[in-house]
Amino acid sequence: MTQISSSQLTPLEATERIQSLDVMRGVVLFGILLMNINGYGLYWSYSDPTVSGGFTGLNLATWMTTNLFFEGTMRALFSLLFGVGMFIFLDRLVKKGAGVNAADIYFRRLTWLLVFGLIHGYLLLWVGEILYQYALMGFLVYSFRQMAPKKLILTAVILFCIGTTWNYLDYKSADKLVENAALAETYKAEGKELTKELKEAKSDYEEILSKGSDEKSIAYTEKMNQGYFGVVAHLAPINFEYDTVWPYRQDLWDVLSMMLIGIALFRWNILSAEKSMKFYGLMALSGYTIGLAINYYEMKIILEDNFSFLSFRESEITYYWGRVFVAMGHVAMIMIFCKSNFLNWLKSGLASVGKMALTNYMMHSIICMIVFTGVGFGLFNKLERYELLYVVLSIWIFQLILSPIWLTYFHYGPMEWLWRNLSYQKIHPIRKELPMRVTTIYR
Repeated sequence: MTQISSSQLTPLEATERIQSLDVMRGVVLFGILLMNINGYGLYWSYSDPTVSGGFTGLNLATWMTTNLFFEGTMRALFSLLFGVGMFIFLDRLVKKGAGVNAADIYFRRLTWLLVFGLIHGYLLLWVGEILYQYALMGFLVYSFRQMAPKKLILTAVILFCIGTTWNYLDYKSADKLVENAALAETYKAEGKELTKELKEAKSDYEEILSKGSDEKSIAYTEKMNQGYFGVVAHLAPINFEYDTVWPYRQDLWDVLSMMLIGIALFRWNILSAEKSMKFYGLMALSGYTIGLAINYYEMKIILEDNFSFLSFRESEITYYWGRVFVAMGHVAMIMIFCKSNFLNWLKSGLASVGKMALTNYMMHSIICMIVFTGVGFGLFNKLERYELLYVVLSIWIFQLILSPIWLTYFHYGPMEWLWRNLSYQKIHPIRKELPMRVTTIYR
């Protein structure tokens, strides 16, 4: 068979796109912002509301709602969609006869995504950046793409089990730390000499607790209100830690697992809205019943122990299981929405947002950099948790309006266009050829 060169291959055409996946990308992108806004706007408060942003009244209700329905699940669905996207991308190239060029384009695409991730994290000031991790896990997805769907699910379950075991060991380590720190306080009160182990435990535990102190919060806020380069220098060490530790501590069990599940669901025709309403209804019911029960159990542990350090560690033991079941419930509800005939205007708008997912995702960071850091309005740590939702809603509305307008005149979002050009190593036209308007002249 004749192998097609890279220059003869083209990106996905509009007619080849699967609308349910675009709608899902739009929904999930908005859900990601709902969670990320806490990292953009508050100090050390992504999960612990007692540190900043408030934890009573509307603030507590906001934390509880997002924890039950959205914590981890939006990232899970984003990972799922990325796995599907890379599978479709590679499968389409292979079917077009690209041969070894398919692998060249695939890995070049991921390499550039890794570069985008570094730029996004370090220069657009987002320490929760995920593109870098997706690129790394995408390199691994290549080896799994031909596995049968059942084996993909089994592999994901094994990854969940490893992650769960690691979380349990972390909890036991934290439990021992708290126990030794308390013992050190007892020894100190009784005038007994502390052992080296107890001294280290006391110091480590005090360091952990100090991260949520008012002093640290004020100092961090001041640094976030510096000029652009000051904030870049301040966040660089945090970005470096995430980029070096997260891939093996979190991403294998958190990201790669969901990418594999995504490929399996796609190959079972679940993500293309081809199953019956009854199927998706049962999927939603079972996913939410199991997932929300686990998430409620985790939240109850935290609330009953008054947001203690140890309660968060204990709640993380079952983290992977609650999020995956709730995520499956979300998948089912999105597919039901896609199959329905109501709110078609919203469906169309969300699909446009999804088609520009990379552009819109990075736009979140640019907007939030202006809103929260010293580059712009300097509102970091000045809004309560529920007030951050106003920023979220404003960005949602803005992107729901902007994305369809942009795609009326252009084939791709700006970042999608750049990514395609770099992947295929050729420049693709971005402007659409709009039909000429015919003007009738009356005499």
